[in-house]
Amino acid sequence: MFSDYKISRLVRVIGYVIVSITFVFLINNYLNYWVDWPGVKKLFASYGLFGFEKLKNPISNSLFIYSLCQLSFYIISILLIILFVFKTPNQTLNKDAEILSSLSAYIIRSAFWAVFIIGLIDLLISFLATEKLLSVIFNEQMHLNLISPPFRIKFIHLPLIFLSMILGYFTRTTGFIWLAILVVFAEFTIVITRFIFSYEQAFMGDLVRFWYGALFLFASAHALIHEGHVRVDVLYTNFSDKVRAWSNTIGSFFLGIPLCLTIIFLGMSSKASIINSPLLSFEVTQQGSSGLYVKYLMAAFLAIFALSMLTQFTSYFMKNSFKIISNS
Repeated sequence: MFSDYKISRLVRVIGYVIVSITFVFLINNYLNYWVDWPGVKKLFASYGLFGFEKLKNPISNSLFIYSLCQLSFYIISILLIILFVFKTPNQTLNKDAEILSSLSAYIIRSAFWAVFIIGLIDLLISFLATEKLLSVIFNEQMHLNLISPPFRIKFIHLPLIFLSMILGYFTRTTGFIWLAILVVFAEFTIVITRFIFSYEQAFMGDLVRFWYGALFLFASAHALIHEGHVRVDVLYTNFSDKVRAWSNTIGSFFLGIPLCLTIIFLGMSSKASIINSPLLSFEVTQQGSSGLYVKYLMAAFLAIFALSMLTQFTSYFMKNSFKIISNS
């Protein structure tokens, strides 16, 4: 029989490995489709391993090294997790759950600041472009750059995303109440400008959809952190604390975590997948410069939703496992 200590250590390894492998997958996804590294699949396919059809022209030379490096990222991350767990034998699952919960909170804080700031800045640029004020304020070349999706995304959006990650680290409030108020205010503004001033542009509706999509998806992890999701059931409320812990542990491990992994791995499995495709093409709305250039980010919402929920489900799994072990 396993002792409580060994079970606790096993749960810690499993939980951290799930999260670390997911982050490595995201790093490799960037290397595969943005830097043109071959990826782990091609390494396996070169030798016909794990069911992959053997390539007619196996990768070689530098591509083989790159692919091997990508595989090593997974192996190193697992070894580092095992080393960390064995180096911190007195750390409880509760503490691990707090660490992962803090990571999930940081992800959604950063995401909130990104959609808030990018939404406002993109709104301003699209307004100036629609009203033909960009050419008045800037020279013709800058005007053309600002209405070009690649330029605006690379030189406006990406710096703002990095800024949001810094703000997310130094702030401790997610701001979802404020985002909800902003959605209402943006919709109210559309009503006022349409029916009183007979003025409406595509970027106004885009901003509402952009903020509302963020509110719905990012607040899911926020609500899970604070156990704010509504439980529609007739059984859970009558469970004892131990049975509730078992229910949460099993539900997180066999339902929540697999669902999030499915979204990430299938949504980013190839260039044509539902998340990668809009990101790689810098997809924007068909309204052109009169709309916001944020449609590609709305595809990324799915990845952020899945990543933050995965991290929090893993935290939930560890926290409730601790309750089970403590009461055994």
